Formats: sequence, structure tokens, C-alpha cells
Amino acid sequence: MITALLMLSATTFAQTALSVLDKCAATVAVKDGVSASFTMNSAQYGNASGTIAIKGQKFHMASNTTTMWFDGKTLWTYMASNEEVNISTPTAQQLQSLNPYNFINLYKSGYSYTMTTSASTFNVHLTSTNAQHKITEGFITVDKSTYAPKEIKLLQGTKWTTFTISGLKAEKLDDSKFRFNSSAYPDAEIIDLR
Repeated sequence: MITALLMLSATTFAQTALSVLDKCAATVAVKDGVSASFTMNSAQYGNASGTIAIKGQKFHMASNTTTMWFDGKTLWTYMASNEEVNISTPTAQQLQSLNPYNFINLYKSGYSYTMTTSASTFNVHLTSTNAQHKITEGFITVDKSTYAPKEIKLLQGTKWTTFTISGLKAEKLDDSKFRFNSSAYPDAEIIDLR
């Protein structure tokens, strides 16, 4: 009887974590788009801060060092330090490490999850169940009142990357926001890597 109660309790807890993750993903999957401010601290990629806009699989990220546009197929990456724009067609695996929306959806394939709570947040711990995943572990902190993601912490190899997200809001975003406009960067050298 005790074993049955413990199993039922664990199942209920897992369903609660799943429900929180589903609601968190839904706050970013707004049809017309969302925008937010972020900071990134990474042993692998360095530190950055800026803004992010997401509309489905499309995203635009502007930081103090790099600006990226992804229209669902093509990725443009502008590096301010050398005024260079690289154009590429990223793989699904490469996108997983670039698009914050993909981070929030990790739990949907090949991850187990547990959850703790604080007064104002749900704290979900993800662990990879697939040896092929580059991201082997993660933590997603979700605001209890809005279900917006507040912090995403990911382990790739032996290095952690932490994103802190603030000011998430739904917005009507035009598709042109997710494509590079060469006239705005007339001096940039364009390198096509496709």
C-alpha cells in the first residue's frame, strides 16, 4: 500500500512538472511573437546581454557583441568587432544551442524532469535520457504567477551557460525583423557559408 502511494505521488509530481513546462513553453509560443531582455553567462561562449524576439521558429537576438537573425531557414550572424556577417543554414542540432525557444522545449524529447518550488517560482531540473544530446542537463526557473521563464541554465560537456530573462511580453512582430537588412550595415563584409 505504501509503495502504491509513493508511486502515485511521484506520478502526480511528474505531471505537475510537465504541466508547468507546457505552460512555460506556451508563454513563448505566442502566435504573433514575444520579446524580452536577457543576460547570458557562459564558460563556453562568454558573457552577453541584450534583447531577443521570437516568433515560432524565427528569432532575432541583439547583444553587445553579436546580432543574429533567423527566418526559419537562413541564419545571419553579425559580429560588431570585425563588421562581418556570416550567412548559414543551421542544422536542427545547431539551432538547439542558438534559439532560446528550443531551450524551453528540451523536455519534449529525451529528458526526464523533476521539480521543486519556492514562494515565487517553479524550479524544473532536466536530465538527458539520450546519449546523443549535446545538452545533458538543465534547470528552468518559471515564474509562478505568469509561467514566464526567468532563468535557463544548461550544461553542455562540462560547461554551464545561464540565461536570465526579464520583461517577456507578447508583441505583434513583422517577419522582416527576422531577416538581415544589408542597407542597415553598409560597411559589413558578407560571407556566405551556405
